[in-house]
Amino acid sequence: MSQQGYVATPPYSQSQPGIGFSSPNYGHYGDPSHAAPAPGVMKPVGHLGDSAPGVTMSSVPPPSGPHQFDQNGARAAGPPSQRFPGPPPTSNMVPSYPPYQPSAQSSYPSSVSTSSVTQLGSQLGAMQINSYGSGLAPLSPGPPGLPSAASFQGPPRPPQPSILQPGSQVPPPPPTTLNGPSTSPLSSPPHRQDGLTGAPPLNAQYQPPPPPGAALGAGYPPQQAANYGPQMAGAQLSYPGGFPGGPAQMAGPPQPQKKLDLDSIPSPIQVIENDRATRGGQVYATSTRGQVPPLVTTDCVIQDQGNASPRYIRCTTYCFPCTSDMAKQAQVPLAAVIKPFATIPSNETPLYLVNHGETGPVRCNRCKAYMCPFMQFIEGGRRYQCGFCNCVNDVPPFYFQHLDHMGRRLDHFEKPELSLGSYEYVATLDYCRNNKPPNPPAFIFMIDVSYSNIKNGLVKLICEELKTVLGKLPKEEQEETSAIRVGFITYNKVLHFFNVKSNLAQPQMMVVTDVGEVFVPLLDGFLVNYQESQSVIHNLLDQIPEMFADSNENETIFAPVIQAGVEALKAAECPGKLFIFHSSLPTAEAPGKLKNRDDKKLVNTDKEKILFQSQTNVYDSLAKDCVAHGCSVTLFLFPSQYVDVASLGLVPQLTGGTLYKYNSFQMHLDSQQFLNDLRNDIGKKIGFDAIMRVRTSTGFRATDFFGGIFMNNTTDVEMAAIDCDKAVTVEFKHDDKLNEDTGALIQCAVLYTTINGQRRLRIHNLGLNCSAQLADLYKSCETDALINFFAKSAFKAVLYQPLKVIREILVNQTAHMLACYRKNCASPSAASQLILPDSMKIFPVYMNCLLKNCVLLSRPEISTDERAYQRQLVTTMGVDDSQLFFYPQLLPIHTMDIKSTTLPTAIRCSESRLSEEGIFLLANGLNMFLWLGVSSPPELIQGIFNVPSFAHINTDMTLLPEVGSPHSQQLRMIISIIQQKKPYSMKLTIVKQREQPEMVFRQFLVEDKGLYGGSSYMDFLCCVHKEICQLLN
Repeated sequence: MSQQGYVATPPYSQSQPGIGFSSPNYGHYGDPSHAAPAPGVMKPVGHLGDSAPGVTMSSVPPPSGPHQFDQNGARAAGPPSQRFPGPPPTSNMVPSYPPYQPSAQSSYPSSVSTSSVTQLGSQLGAMQINSYGSGLAPLSPGPPGLPSAASFQGPPRPPQPSILQPGSQVPPPPPTTLNGPSTSPLSSPPHRQDGLTGAPPLNAQYQPPPPPGAALGAGYPPQQAANYGPQMAGAQLSYPGGFPGGPAQMAGPPQPQKKLDLDSIPSPIQVIENDRATRGGQVYATSTRGQVPPLVTTDCVIQDQGNASPRYIRCTTYCFPCTSDMAKQAQVPLAAVIKPFATIPSNETPLYLVNHGETGPVRCNRCKAYMCPFMQFIEGGRRYQCGFCNCVNDVPPFYFQHLDHMGRRLDHFEKPELSLGSYEYVATLDYCRNNKPPNPPAFIFMIDVSYSNIKNGLVKLICEELKTVLGKLPKEEQEETSAIRVGFITYNKVLHFFNVKSNLAQPQMMVVTDVGEVFVPLLDGFLVNYQESQSVIHNLLDQIPEMFADSNENETIFAPVIQAGVEALKAAECPGKLFIFHSSLPTAEAPGKLKNRDDKKLVNTDKEKILFQSQTNVYDSLAKDCVAHGCSVTLFLFPSQYVDVASLGLVPQLTGGTLYKYNSFQMHLDSQQFLNDLRNDIGKKIGFDAIMRVRTSTGFRATDFFGGIFMNNTTDVEMAAIDCDKAVTVEFKHDDKLNEDTGALIQCAVLYTTINGQRRLRIHNLGLNCSAQLADLYKSCETDALINFFAKSAFKAVLYQPLKVIREILVNQTAHMLACYRKNCASPSAASQLILPDSMKIFPVYMNCLLKNCVLLSRPEISTDERAYQRQLVTTMGVDDSQLFFYPQLLPIHTMDIKSTTLPTAIRCSESRLSEEGIFLLANGLNMFLWLGVSSPPELIQGIFNVPSFAHINTDMTLLPEVGSPHSQQLRMIISIIQQKKPYSMKLTIVKQREQPEMVFRQFLVEDKGLYGGSSYMDFLCCVHKEICQLLN
C-alpha cells in the first residue's frame, strides 16, 4: 500500500511524557529470544490490494498529561515502570458499591463516577457515530457528495471499515439511532438492542464538558481532511463527511457533541447474532483449505470433506503469513486449539475406523506422517509424495490402486484416510507398551473419611450415589457391559484397601499405616468387574459410613492416596483413573504434607506468583509417575477453608484429570451440583495412556503446548488420559518461508487406549492458507481462538512473572496487532479514528474480560484457592468453553416467549442493560445467576417461584421449584439447554436487586468497570487506542 496521504496524528495526540515504550517482548512474557522489532519498524509488506474489512470508530486521544494507570489504580507520571496506560483516573471518593438512585431517565445509574465520565468525555467526545449506522454491518454505496438518504439504497457490499468521523464533521445523529450497531438508517425506530424499552443508560445521557486546553467542539480544521490524498477503493464509505470536501465538512458553528453510549462500540452479541443469522442451521463442508468456520456460538451441521471439523481443531487465523518477518510484524499468534475427543452431535457422522491388520497404518518413511488427503499419488499410483516433508515414498503392494484421469486414486472416496479430515486407525502391537496389547482401564474410588466428611453426610452421599453410577460405566457401543474394573480405598491419616472379590460374603478391609512407603496389600480382589461383584460392592458402600461413624480423626494425607492408586494400576498392568473425594489441607505427617501459606500480603507484589506455584515438588514427581503409568486423577474438593488448590490441583492438571470444587459444601444446597458432576465425569468419552504428536508441513513447526499435558521432550505430548472436554493449545513458529500454493498443513495424531483396552490412533488433518499480504491474515482471524490462546499463555506465565508485567504485555500486544492492521491494511484516515479489522472488532472487549479475570487481577472477595482453581480450569478449556467463561451469556427472562423452544436473544453484559422490571439469567460455564429486579412482574414471580411477591422469594434455593406453570417450564428448559454439553454443572444463585449478594453478580457484568479495579470496555478501548497512536507515531 503506498503511504502517500497517510497523515500524522494531530499535535495533541503526539507521544506524551510518561507513555514511552521500552521495547516490549510482546507475547513472550520476558523471553528475550522472542524480542519484537522496535515499534517504529512496521513496514508494509508489498502491495496489499483492497483494504481488509474492518470497523472504525473516531475517538480523540486525550490531551497530554499524566494519564498513566495500572488496572489497580493511579501512578505518578514520569518515566514508566510499566506499559499499561489503562483507564483515565476516577475519583477516589467513589463508594465501592454505588447506591441505587431513582431516576427518571434510567432504572440503573451508571457505576462510573462523574469525574470519570468527564475524563471519558475528553477521550470519546468525538467518537461520533454517523446516523447511518456504525458500519458493523454492511452499508450501501452511494455517489460521493450526496448526503440524502436516497444515496444509501443499493446492493449491500461486503463488510469493510466504516469511518466514524471526528468532532464537527458529522451532523449529530437523530435520537432514534442509539439502537445498536447494525441499525438500518431507513428502518422504523426499533427498541433498544436488549429488547427493553426506555431511555438509554445514564452515561449515555451525560454531556461531558471539554477538558481544559482541548477545544473538542471543532474537531479537526476542515482543510486537514484534504491532505489524505486519494481514497482507497471501497475502504471509506461515501457518506457525509466520509470524503474530503463533503457537505458536512463546510465551515459553520460547531455541532453538538455525541453522547457517550455503549451502542456506539462493537457488540459481541451483535457479532454472535449476525453469524447465527448467516450460517446457523446450515451445512458447513470442510472441503476448502483455509476457510474460516462459523463461530463456536453458531449451531450448524459440519460435514467432513477433507479437513478436520472445527469441533476438533480451531485456529487463531486460517491464513498464515508467508514469512517470519510478517508474523513478527503483525504479532498475531499462530496457534491451533485441538480437542481430539470432542463430542460430535448425533446428526453428524462419527469417525470411521480403518484397520490395515498387522501391517498397520501407511506412513511417510521420512517424517512419519500418517496417510491423509494431503498425500499426492504419482507414477500411476505406485508412489506418493508426502504433503508434509515432500519425500517420495513407495506405495505398499497391499495398498496399491490405479489413478483416474485427474490423478486421483479410484478408491479415493472409499477410504476415509484419503477423503476425510478425521478418522481412526487400529494400532498394531508396535504401538503398545512392551509390544503387548493393553488391559482395559480401571476406575479407583478414594474417599476421605475424616471426621468432617462423616459428620456432614458427604461420605454417605458418595456411597449411595456410587451404587447408581457404577451401573453406568462407559462402554463401547457394541458391548453389553463395561470392560472397566473398579476398586475402593478410604483414608484419613492411614489407607484402607477393600477386597470385594465376587465369591466373598463380606468385603474385607486391609489397613496400610506406613504412608511414607505405600504398597498395595492385595492384588486379587482389589480391582473387580462391577457386574460380577455387585452384591459385595453394595454391601461395602452400605458399610463405609457406619464403619467410620465414630471416627474423630481430622488430619488427612493426600500424596500417599495418589501413590496407592498408581501402585495398584502398576500391579494390575493397566491404565486407569482415580476419583478422589477430599476436603481439607493434608496436614498429617506424610509425603506431600502442606501448611497454610495463604498470605494476602503477597497480593499485588512481585511475589504473588508464589501463590500459584506448588508448595512442594512431591506433587510434580507424583504427576510424572502417574503419566508414565497412564494414571489420570480427578479430584472432587469440598473445602471449608484454605486447602492449597495450587498444590493439590497439580496432579489432576498434569494427568488430564478434572478438578471440581464445592466451597463450604452444604448437603441440602450443593448435593445436586456435585452428583451431576460425578455422573457426567464417569460417563465421559475418554482415551487413556495417550501420546499426541503434531506434525506440520515444511516452513513452520509446533513450538509451545498448553493444556493438561506432560512433556518429556519437545515433540511428544503425553497425557495419562484425555476426555471430550479437554483441549490442547499449540503455538506454531516459522522456521522457513511458507508457500502460498501449498499452504500450511497440520496433522494431529493421538495414540491412546480405548475404554475396552484397544490401542488406536486418532488422526485430525487441517490445511490452512498462506499469504504474503497482511490483510489476508487479519481477514482470517478467529477472535474466540485468539482469546483462548492469550488466556492460556498468560495463565502459564503467572507461575514465573509478576501479574502487572503480564497485563502490560497483553495490552501491548493487543495494541501492536491493531496498529499493524491500521498501518498496513486500512485506508489512510484521521489518527483520531480507531480502526479494527472486521474479524477482530470484538477482540478488545474479550481481551478486557481476560485482563479483569481474578487470576490476573486480584479482588478482595476472591480467595487464593479460587484464583488457582480458575487458572487450572482455563488451561484445559476448548474455544467454546473459554468464550462463555470470559464473556458470560446474559438472557432477559421477562421477555421470553413461553411457546418457543429456542433461547431468548442474549444482551450485553452491562448494568445499563438491566431494568428494575426485568428478570435476567447469567451463565459463564461455572456459575449461574437469576437476577430479579425490584419491580419484577408479580405474575412472573408467581409463575416461577410460586410465591405472591418479590419479598417472599427465598434466595437460598439452588434449584427452581417445580411449579408447573408455563413460565416455570420455559425457564427450566432454558437452564437445561444452557447446561447441556457443559463440562461443569452450574449452581444456580438467586440474586435480588439492591441486596448484598448482588456484588458477586456484578463482577460478571464484564463490560462495566470492576468494583476493585479493571477498566470498563469503553475505557479499555480508549486505552488501546492511545497505545496504537503511540506505536504509529
